[in-house]
Amino acid sequence: MVKSQGILLESGTNELEIVEFEVGSNKFGINVIKVKEIIQPIPVTFIPHAHPHVEGIIQLRGEVLPVVDMKKVLGLSGTFNEQQKYIVAEFNRQRVVFHVDNVTMIHRISWNQIEKPTDMYQGGGSQVIGVIKQDDLMLLLLDFEKIMVDINPDSGISVESVKKLGDRNRSEKKIVIAEDSPLLRKLLHDTMHEAGYMNIEFFENGKDALDYLLALADRENDVSKVVQLVVTDIEMPQMDGHHLTKQIKTHPELSKLPVIIFSSLITDDLRHKGDQVGAEDQISKPEIAELILKIDQYIL
Repeated sequence: MVKSQGILLESGTNELEIVEFEVGSNKFGINVIKVKEIIQPIPVTFIPHAHPHVEGIIQLRGEVLPVVDMKKVLGLSGTFNEQQKYIVAEFNRQRVVFHVDNVTMIHRISWNQIEKPTDMYQGGGSQVIGVIKQDDLMLLLLDFEKIMVDINPDSGISVESVKKLGDRNRSEKKIVIAEDSPLLRKLLHDTMHEAGYMNIEFFENGKDALDYLLALADRENDVSKVVQLVVTDIEMPQMDGHHLTKQIKTHPELSKLPVIIFSSLITDDLRHKGDQVGAEDQISKPEIAELILKIDQYIL
């Protein structure tokens, strides 16, 4: 099963395609955009002192890739079944292989079909960022960025990279940020403050951010005097970042706001999607220093 490199969905429709896979008796999902291919398991080279979730490395067409044991990631025991598969994924400018029990099918859904997990069953260390309900089926959408940061903390957003930019002046210019991950919201808060940007409004998804901006447009003559820039992730329950950007750029009052997409899905193959919806710029996570420089460019 190999993912097509063509345009799967029109940009800004708030739709996505999910690859359904199994680990143990549970069903999970990964955005098809992250999936490069799905292959049969091949021999793994063990790496001494590697993280417990890493089985080892494989060589795939000359490239050395880490293999992540999804049973260990999810706290499950037992061996993989006879239908086991490797999901070769790419995001955050890295490639990685996820070892799962089976890959079953692809679902095309809307982001508004994805419910955010409640704190009651999510827990502080949960990798689940969304619940997809379809008839009798329930898929758990996993936070693969968090899974990789747990394995390699250096692959995440770093305050140190912002400190290297040197002394910064405080800015009271307001920035709206749409990001569904609590971990990344905290990291963005800390790094933006380190960069001198103190006036930040965070939203858990694109819908909440858009509702806020539309309410501003209804009562303000010039929204850009209140909010100077929008930063958005792409993958978010309820409304994704491409759809949010499209809604901003087609609104008569909001269209002048600069929008920067900050996502693990920014690749050369997918950059055209952000261009189509009118984003001023697109930065790949975790390049926070690059994001700060772009913010400087658009609002200072």
